[in-house]
Amino acid sequence: MISSDETLEEEERLRKLIRALPDDKRFAFYKEVEKQLKDPDTYAALNYLFIAGLHHFYLGKWIHGLFNITVFLAGTVMLFTPLAIAGVLLIIIITVIELYALFKSQAIVQAYNNGISEKIYRQIIRK
Repeated sequence: MISSDETLEEEERLRKLIRALPDDKRFAFYKEVEKQLKDPDTYAALNYLFIAGLHHFYLGKWIHGLFNITVFLAGTVMLFTPLAIAGVLLIIIITVIELYALFKSQAIVQAYNNGISEKIYRQIIRK
């Protein structure tokens, strides 16, 4: 997991690179990046919902999201079987992991947005 300080440093590095672009390329960069950037508050709201994994879909991490939902649903189903204790443990484990992601949502989305900005920047300078 990337730290908040590293994320901010990366964002500042990208800003300097973008400022150095010619006006037409800078305009193209901002036009494209506006479409793809994600909102940390939306990510946090999706994470806050009790259905584990929805926030992963928001960032396009389909496998991670499907894994989280599958484990959460398996734990929920197990609550109604003789394996109820295992179900509770699965739900607790997923909840702890999701709480960590909730508290780090700002840094997670900022790192994602930095990656998107870097990718778009590379595409713009190749044109």
